[in-house]
Amino acid sequence: MAKLNQIIAVEKGVKSKSFQELTQAHQDLQKPALLAGISRSYQPKDEEGEQLPPESTRVQLKAEDILRSTASTLTRLFDITATKDWANVGASADVVVDGQVLLAQVPVPYLLFLEKQLTDLFTFVKKLPVLDASESWNLDPSTDSWKTEPVRTIRTKKVPRNHVKAEATEKHPAQVEVYYEDIAVGYWTTVKFSGALPARRVNELAERVEKLQQAVKFAREEANSVEVTDRRVGDAVFGYLFR
Repeated sequence: MAKLNQIIAVEKGVKSKSFQELTQAHQDLQKPALLAGISRSYQPKDEEGEQLPPESTRVQLKAEDILRSTASTLTRLFDITATKDWANVGASADVVVDGQVLLAQVPVPYLLFLEKQLTDLFTFVKKLPVLDASESWNLDPSTDSWKTEPVRTIRTKKVPRNHVKAEATEKHPAQVEVYYEDIAVGYWTTVKFSGALPARRVNELAERVEKLQQAVKFAREEANSVEVTDRRVGDAVFGYLFR
């Protein structure tokens, strides 16, 4: 008796082969020349007339033959899909993380759903914003966010100053150059806040998602190891459709 994972392993190939053969049959049936045949002979009006050989073209394709081969091809697909789907109804397994059952007796379709969602969640978690590592952060209960220690910086202002390059004389005025000097006029006290996450927290979340992903995959493999009963539905379907 086959197992569900064996059926799943061959299902893709059966689907591909069925699609190719059905496509080929459809294309062949659109070629009237393959379905047509002819037989004709020539008789002159009198005995002295030119004698011509008979001509014939055989029918290369019969629609009923195509129906039979199509039914045969699709019957295999219908049967293997039915075998898988009927088995999936009863195939289930526990999702176990760190020795504890997180989800009990989960059916295969839902395990497949979980795998897809966890893949998306892993991408989401890995792109979470992380606190700037160049700063020292502390959790602030009053704002429920992260903040840095206060940093005091000087606020300066440019004040013009005069530099006398040459004193005034009786004939020439003084030569004065204006320059600007930064003068401290106050102090900024800055505290930075952030709603991002510590890198440690992001790594922990990613690790949990990965661990659950593995657990779901193990559960799916276990569920797919169930023995299956072959289903024969194709004969009934095509026995009705093409009879």
